[in-house]
Amino acid sequence: MHQPAFVLHSRPYKESSALVDLFTPQGRLRAVMRAARGKAGSLIRPFVSLEVELRGKSELKTVARLESAGPAHWLDGQALFSGMYLNELLIRLLPAEDAHPALFDHYVATLPALAAHRPLEPLLRAFEWRLLSELGYGFALDVDIAGQPIDPQRLYHLLPDAGLEPVAGFQPGLFNGAELLAMAEADWQVPGALAAAKRLMRQALAPHLGGRPLVSRELFMNLKEAPRD
Repeated sequence: MHQPAFVLHSRPYKESSALVDLFTPQGRLRAVMRAARGKAGSLIRPFVSLEVELRGKSELKTVARLESAGPAHWLDGQALFSGMYLNELLIRLLPAEDAHPALFDHYVATLPALAAHRPLEPLLRAFEWRLLSELGYGFALDVDIAGQPIDPQRLYHLLPDAGLEPVAGFQPGLFNGAELLAMAEADWQVPGALAAAKRLMRQALAPHLGGRPLVSRELFMNLKEAPRD
């Protein structure tokens, strides 16, 4: 069966093959690409829209055919690291062969937005939120864990995979209700909402990343800290 796909990651495998992680509407799939140094092998790179035919019934498939299905999305600078971050999240969190066509469509829409240098933070927060929701880890932003509407004047903390709980006193890592309501509407004009969304997504993703740091995030931080001439 032919299906659209993007390469998330690849590495050499045996003498002339490559082991490729693909993202398709049918989920994250791993496959062996034979003769990966040939013409088709030049397509085994991230952010290129592909059409792929896979064979095999085991979890490790074989690439029977691989063709370009559209122009490559050329990402550079911070957009490149952001695309690498999305790919790493999918590799780390998306179970193999777990179909998520809506998440695939969201990914397809996000790449050209990154290539067009649209503001990164709203794009990343939207993708993180969609990923959490698709995997069943999402939670409401407009009501707390007791089903009560979020009060813009109150403070809340996140119980991962459960939701937001109101708290009486100040403590590190809290979110104010006005920020949460702005997140629910994706209203990034509210002061502090975008920064709070970044903190919230980090807290929500952390339990599912198993304590291992994200390589793409470390590379991005090193880029930001590198001295400039």
